[in-house]
Amino acid sequence: MLIDRAEIKVQGGHGGAGLVSFGKMTKSGPDGGNGGRGGDVYVRAESDMTLLNQFSQQDFFFAGNGKPGGQNKMTGHGGEDLELLVPVGTRFIDKKTGKKIFEFLKVGQKELICKGGKGGRGNWEFRGPRNTTPRQSQPGLPGEEYNFIVELALIAHYGLIGLPNAGKSSLLNEITNANAKTANYAFTTLSPNLGVLKGKVIADIPGLIEGASSGRGLGISFLKHIEKVKVLLHCVDVTSPDPWNDYETVREELGKYKKRLLNKKEIILITKVDLVDEKKKDEVIALFKNQGLTALPLSIHNWESLENLKKIIK
Repeated sequence: MLIDRAEIKVQGGHGGAGLVSFGKMTKSGPDGGNGGRGGDVYVRAESDMTLLNQFSQQDFFFAGNGKPGGQNKMTGHGGEDLELLVPVGTRFIDKKTGKKIFEFLKVGQKELICKGGKGGRGNWEFRGPRNTTPRQSQPGLPGEEYNFIVELALIAHYGLIGLPNAGKSSLLNEITNANAKTANYAFTTLSPNLGVLKGKVIADIPGLIEGASSGRGLGISFLKHIEKVKVLLHCVDVTSPDPWNDYETVREELGKYKKRLLNKKEIILITKVDLVDEKKKDEVIALFKNQGLTALPLSIHNWESLENLKKIIK
């Protein structure tokens, strides 16, 4: 299962405490060193789309604390940095403000998301003409702390869209190496599935229904995945009582969510044509043709139709 949303807490390391110390050899002057800086938290983007799954097991991440200062003005070791790996297309949203803070759009992109705290000053730093034997030091400062909503907006070449049970997952399984769950009921797909065909990433977006842009059904949590998809493969079930209305319903929800989604390139696929006769298939294709749209008939049981689609994708 692909997890595409999580809530996590991230914290930079605590700075080490400064030391109060006086030179043992000379029995004189302060020599307490500063505490080490707390570790920072970084995030780096990778191509593995399942990396958010790690957040289902753990939701609190923190860098190492700085070490206390030492004698002879020695600064404590800095805390160990922490690096989190996330899929390309992930965005970090500040849970408190709702603002997008970071977005990772390419493999290898690395960002500092949480700074570690400064180390405290040792008593050597407090020496002066009027205070030759200072006995004070500073504790280290805490690192930055954030609560993030982490969301994945898939970056894929092609996105399979359509109403629930339109045959998207079955098609993805047939033309790629995917193993998406399929069944003859709506909302079988509860999270996006990915497949690859000759280097082209294809995403199976969970079914949309009327009102999805307002949160109905699986809601806008999956509409966001369509934002990064380059070309839409719009699946329309030929056995539906009103295929044209099905097509318009999905298009309407795309437009309500973000109007620019309607400008994406689109390939219309009339699915499950093996379940109807030639007359019914031709009628549905003609229905789209009369609207100035080309629709391709498709069946997962028809090798020729699948190969035709593969050629288009490649």
